[in-house]
Amino acid sequence: MDLGLADRTIVVTGGSSGVGLATVRALLDEGARVATCGRDADRLARATAGLDGGRLLTAVCDVRDPDAVRAFTADAARAFGGIDGLVNNAGQSRMKGLDACTADDWRDELELKFFGVLNPLQAARPHLKASPAPSVVTVNAVLAKQPEPRLITTSAARAGLLNLTKSLSVELAADGIRVNSVCLGLIDTGQWTRRHAAANSALSPADWQARLATDRGIALGRLGRPEEVAYAIVTLLSPRASYITGTSIDVCGGVGRTIL
Repeated sequence: MDLGLADRTIVVTGGSSGVGLATVRALLDEGARVATCGRDADRLARATAGLDGGRLLTAVCDVRDPDAVRAFTADAARAFGGIDGLVNNAGQSRMKGLDACTADDWRDELELKFFGVLNPLQAARPHLKASPAPSVVTVNAVLAKQPEPRLITTSAARAGLLNLTKSLSVELAADGIRVNSVCLGLIDTGQWTRRHAAANSALSPADWQARLATDRGIALGRLGRPEEVAYAIVTLLSPRASYITGTSIDVCGGVGRTIL
């Protein structure tokens, strides 16, 4: 099915790896024009090498810096004639329990999760209002609804972000801007490769991940792939999803235990 994304312009933050990079690739495959950013210039260049340069704009940008975000967004709108969609993907997890967390840990986590969404949205909003089918997708995690003590700052920040995204869907509805969330479970990105190496396990990466999936209660018995998340994101961006707003889709292999 044609998702109707050809020649539409989508901004994707955090496009250097993992879900962000998979989303960039999926959008390009759909014929969209894509602007993406990352904090590390070399990493971003390596990740996007070989992709369609005529429909791809890349920039070094920290989403916590409103001036940098405004400049990046303006460049994207100028290069492609507007902005039709925004994917808020930049983020990280902080593996710490309560006693290990400092006040700065809490501040840094909340700043990234909230202003990593608010800065790009505020910069893109005028352009989105001018689009015939604007859409925003925030990449979140099942931690927002199912917190873990080992990730206490991240869980709390993601819960707030889920609430914020729901509120934005109501606030922006009058402008015709749809806002939705995609909540991830354990996805096989570079961080799990690094954790396997750090564990010095005798198990192969595949067997180690299978055991991890079992330990975490993932019903499908494996970690997800970035492109599996990207498909959900791209679907929500599509004009075909024109009556979907204010919702969240779990892409987590069945690890989610909440029913609301």
